[in-house]
Parts: sequence; C-alpha cells; structure tokens
Amino acid sequence: MGKIVGAAVVSHHPGLMQCEEFRVLQGAGADSDLISGYARLRERIKAVRPDAVLIFDSHWFTTGYHLVDGGEKFEGSYISDEMPWYLHGVPYSYLGCPELAVQAEAVSRERKGYVRNIRHPDLGKQYATINLVKHLQLELSQTPVLTVSSCQNCEWPQFLQSGEDIGEAIRRSDLNVVLLASGALSHKFNGIDWRPNHPRIFHESNVSRPENIASDKAAIELMRQGRHDEILARWDDDYRRKPWEAFGAHYLQMLGAMGGAACRAKGEPLSAYENARGTGNIHIWFDVSEAASQGNTGAAGQLAAA
Repeated sequence: MGKIVGAAVVSHHPGLMQCEEFRVLQGAGADSDLISGYARLRERIKAVRPDAVLIFDSHWFTTGYHLVDGGEKFEGSYISDEMPWYLHGVPYSYLGCPELAVQAEAVSRERKGYVRNIRHPDLGKQYATINLVKHLQLELSQTPVLTVSSCQNCEWPQFLQSGEDIGEAIRRSDLNVVLLASGALSHKFNGIDWRPNHPRIFHESNVSRPENIASDKAAIELMRQGRHDEILARWDDDYRRKPWEAFGAHYLQMLGAMGGAACRAKGEPLSAYENARGTGNIHIWFDVSEAASQGNTGAAGQLAAA
C-alpha cells in the first residue's frame, strides 16, 4: 500500500529564479529567506525518501477536468510567457510518474470524479512546476514528478474531491509520495507603478493590502495548529475573497488527499512570510504521520452536502 509521507505549501514565485546578486540587491543586502527555505525543504524531503513527488500546480489552468501529466520523462528549455525578459532558457530534464497518473484517473472514474490523465509530448510546462524541480533538485535526485492542474471552473469542495481521488490512488499504489502545493496564499498584485513601503522588497509590509497580511498570518497560524477544518470554515468569507492563488486549488487539493476537514497535520514554517509583487508567500511543511493514519474520510463530500 502506498502512502503520503510528506506535504508542503511551497512558493514558486519567479523572482526566486533570478541570480543571487540581483536577489540580494532587491532584498536590501540579504537574500530572500525562501531560498534558504528550499534547502530546509530539501532536507525534509530527503528524510522521508519518497518514490515520487506530486506537484499541485497553481499555474496550469484547465477547464472541465483536473488533469495529471502522465508523461514518462520531461526535457526541454523553459521560457515563461508571463515574463520572458528574465525567466527564460531554463533547462530541465526530469522523470515523470506515469503509473500514478493512470491510477489517479482510474480511481476518479470509479468515483464519478473529474481527474483525467493526459500524455502529450508537446504539452507546455508551467514555472509553478519547473521552479520547484530546479530549487528542490529533483532532477539530481532522479525523483519522479507528477504535475496536477488547477481546474478553473470548480468550487472549493470539488478541489477537495479531486485531492481525495488522488490520495486514494496513492494508497492503491506501492509508492511513498510527497505532496507539494505550489503557490502563494493571498494573490493580489501591486500596481505596475507601485512604490515599495519597505526597502527590502521581500518584506511583508510590501504585500498588497494590510488585510491580506492579517488574513495570511491567521491561516498560517491555523496551519501550525493543524486546524484545516477552521480554514475551510472561513473559506468563502475570507480566503476565497482575497483570493488565494488559483483560488486555493493547490492547497485544497493537497488537503483533500490528506483527509480534508478531518486532517490535523500540523504545519511547520520553513521560511519567513514574504512579499512577491504584492502576493503572500511562505514554505510550510506538514507532519503527515497523523493524517496518514486517518485515511480517507470523504470530508469533501460531507462539506459539499452541508
């Protein structure tokens, strides 16, 4: 039986792909703590020795289905269509996890869900995946990677449900898997002519709105406590309205795989809370030992019916 051996919310913002000299300049003499946080996260991943890493990609938007990219290997040179003037020429070569992709679709079809496997060699990649592959050195460790999309015509219980289906697919496999929710918390950009409130661009006071900072920090504290049920209870009135990146798809799918509202996995921040063009970013690692013992509770279906 397979199992989830680790999970994390992870920032992927493109400024982290700039050279160290530029990052230090932007940081008023010190690098982003998210860079040191990647090193801390690499140690956590190394310690649990996963057979595969599954990335919930908050930039891969799909319509009609939650897709998993079931290719066997991914190679190329990445250029961002969002900011090609500096995020370009990034070489990548990493293994896929086709067997888990096949299992995810099979489980979802069985449960009348909407997770589907896609295998097309020309399908483009998103930096929410590529940046993590590079910073977490998944190429060097030869760790297979499965990327999952954010289906844009879904409500939050449906993201939980897709996560449940994927969690069940992991359990039916023989794989130990780490889940990475790749994205920010509040995701409101500062205007193009905005001027920083603080000379260190990464400083939290540069996040777009004070109320977003307060909301993000409240969510981080609930994650520390393992009170994911409280986050879900506040979702419509708070986190959906801010909103979180990809309307929180990355976090919700990860949580669904870990048991939904019943999950009590406690979060450990592995970085400072930082700004990136107005968005709130942090790395948080979750102790899944308790969550794994709970199994799949069907929490998403219960919440959707409530």
